[in-house]
Amino acid sequence: MAAMPAQNPLPSWWRTQLHQLDDYVSSESVPTESDIVIIGAGISGTSVAYHLLQQKKGPNSPKVTILEARQACSGATGRNGGHLRPDPYSFISQLAAEYGPGLAEEVAEFERSHVDAISSLVKSEEIDCDLIVTEAIDVQLNPKECRKAKSSFDHLPGIGVKSAERVSFSDQREAEERSRVKGAQGCFSYKAGHIWPYKFVLHILGRCVEQGAKLYTHTPAQHISSDKDTSGRWTVDTPRGAIKTRHIVFASNAYTSAVLPMYSDKIIPVRGVCCRIVPTRPVKRLTETYTLRWSWSEFDYLIPREDGSVIVGGAWSKYYRNTGYWYNNANDNEMIESAREYFDGYMQRNFHGWEESGAHVDQIWTGIMGYSTDSLPHIGQVPGEKGQFIMAGFTGHGMPQAWLSGKGIAAMVSEGIPFAESGIPRIFETTQARLQKDKNDILETAGDVDKRSARL
Repeated sequence: MAAMPAQNPLPSWWRTQLHQLDDYVSSESVPTESDIVIIGAGISGTSVAYHLLQQKKGPNSPKVTILEARQACSGATGRNGGHLRPDPYSFISQLAAEYGPGLAEEVAEFERSHVDAISSLVKSEEIDCDLIVTEAIDVQLNPKECRKAKSSFDHLPGIGVKSAERVSFSDQREAEERSRVKGAQGCFSYKAGHIWPYKFVLHILGRCVEQGAKLYTHTPAQHISSDKDTSGRWTVDTPRGAIKTRHIVFASNAYTSAVLPMYSDKIIPVRGVCCRIVPTRPVKRLTETYTLRWSWSEFDYLIPREDGSVIVGGAWSKYYRNTGYWYNNANDNEMIESAREYFDGYMQRNFHGWEESGAHVDQIWTGIMGYSTDSLPHIGQVPGEKGQFIMAGFTGHGMPQAWLSGKGIAAMVSEGIPFAESGIPRIFETTQARLQKDKNDILETAGDVDKRSARL
């Protein structure tokens, strides 16, 4: 059965300072007509709305309606780890092997540009969202995997993937001191950032509402008509009435298949875990973001906060063998107990200088990500459905991909440009061929980890 957002999700720490638009509805009933209907009020849907309204201001401004099944930014964007971390080498090496260095470099540059684009927007809009641009440190904790990662990294510049030139590597002699992580076998570092995602999105949503966008929280899109009417409009049914529209943007990530069934086997709800850890005694504060990596697919991630706390996500190694805990699971109203136990004493175990910190889990929550079965987001016109667009399936990596994807989709909707001119990486385009591909990277990765664990 296609998933809809669960009711009463576990509270995310990012949602502890709620914006006035959190439960906002523009009117008791939705408008009967709208130029564009956007399904989803996370970073993806908000980006589309913002860029649509920026492209055409004044009397020619489009009528934009945003539908959200729960509160604003209550899905993956409001429940993530706060990273704004492009990947200049790790997954890029996988893409280079499968799609070629040129297409891999497109993705790397696209992700890198998100840090600058969001930084510029935060400055120009004066957004209070705790954005910090710093260094990311990817710490390798398995000697064999470290050698493998370094070999792949060394290969990239020679085949034309220039993004790797922005990455520095510290070997075992330096890595533990550089990273402060116990047992570090090596580490890669590069430019990245971290952010309060909820505050960023709600500020931009506020701008959209000021410019005339209609926002309806607690208003799920329940059904999309299978055909257009005689005027060339789709019908979107909601609990507050039906909307006629020429353009629909599905920015619904994990929940896409509930309203767009053709993606039911291609974008899968995957449940993850994040927590906030707080020290109770003085400790030298971390200043960079981290990935602690045991293999390509087994890792934790964390960001430091100005208040001395850290946001940590991961623990996948503790529950991946039971696929029911996480695969095709949209229950962010439940905790995975083995993950809760995993984070007890986490900072003391892993970081030098935190042994006497008294650091403890202050808050822990789950979030539902939309994982694509081929590891790439689906972006562009829905195959065979003119006027319908999708940007979903970010596979837990949406923060450095979604904002500028929304800009590209907005241009496709308002200006009618083809995907090739949108600025979005070519391999992100959703196509019929991708929908027909018999592939599931999600389960294959879990199986590979299990085999590796058995060998080790």
